[in-house]
Amino acid sequence: MTGYQESITDQSYNGQILTFTYPLVGNYGVNRDDYESILPTCKGVVVYEYARRASNWRQQLSLDEFLKIKKIPGISGIDTRALTKIIRQHGTMRATIANANGSIERLQDQLQSIVLPTDNIKQVSTKQSYPAPGTGRNVILVDFGLKHSILRELAKRNCSVTVVPYNTSAEEILQLNPDGVMLSNGPGNPEDVPEALDMIRGVQGKIPIFGICMGHQLFSMANGAKTHKMKFGHRGFNHAVREIVTGRVDFTSQNHGYAVSRDGLPECLIVTHEEINDKSVEGVRHRDYPAFSVQFHPDAAPGPNDADYLFDEFMEMMDAHQAY
Repeated sequence: MTGYQESITDQSYNGQILTFTYPLVGNYGVNRDDYESILPTCKGVVVYEYARRASNWRQQLSLDEFLKIKKIPGISGIDTRALTKIIRQHGTMRATIANANGSIERLQDQLQSIVLPTDNIKQVSTKQSYPAPGTGRNVILVDFGLKHSILRELAKRNCSVTVVPYNTSAEEILQLNPDGVMLSNGPGNPEDVPEALDMIRGVQGKIPIFGICMGHQLFSMANGAKTHKMKFGHRGFNHAVREIVTGRVDFTSQNHGYAVSRDGLPECLIVTHEEINDKSVEGVRHRDYPAFSVQFHPDAAPGPNDADYLFDEFMEMMDAHQAY
């Protein structure tokens, strides 16, 4: 089983309990190179069995040691495939990890009384701007809960990146004289950050934009689209997505509980990608401006790199805009 470290440290899982269906988790430990964030914000990890002895030359901690250091509760011995069937039937549910002595009725009352947060993005976004220097194109990366793999993909292409908080204004971004703006992934409901919509409207048409996951939803909403909560959401790294124009099919990594609604999609947005199984919107492009977004993670981590060519398309878009 691979990819558990990236999933646990992905801030898109802020406030959630992760259930892994693979029967053995933790077999290669945890290392510093595969973090998607330094401070993971998921609330728990559920596995059938965890590897008490990890074996990998890159390993620095066992999964058990890592969870204890990060103060993330973990539980093993759970029939996670049976649990997944329940989730598949009933959708995402409230849950808790508790010791065996707790009263079921009391725990149920506690769960029902929990008020789910509406500031997920505020919780995980950087509080101040910081640079990731490079020698190439100047990219502003708006942090809604970004995965470090996005930074790695930009670094591969020698971009000079400045990461800014989620509530940075369009004026502040334009003052940094960017060649392009990226809208990162992130947790929760896109309707919780209306200030981001004003920023996107103020930037598009002036600077090329590339949105991923939460960034895709916000970009679409800024242009008049609606979003809806999915009963099941898309989780994992085996989701087949078709590029509509070419028919190309990529297997993608996804992690989202909301989606852009196809009904009522504004004329200024063209659907570029769709999920093969449920036909949900997986990508859009602006009809008039150099701007596009995708619901899946072209950076993968974990998962296949089928769609990492989209970063190259963003580079070409920035170069063409500069030449224009």
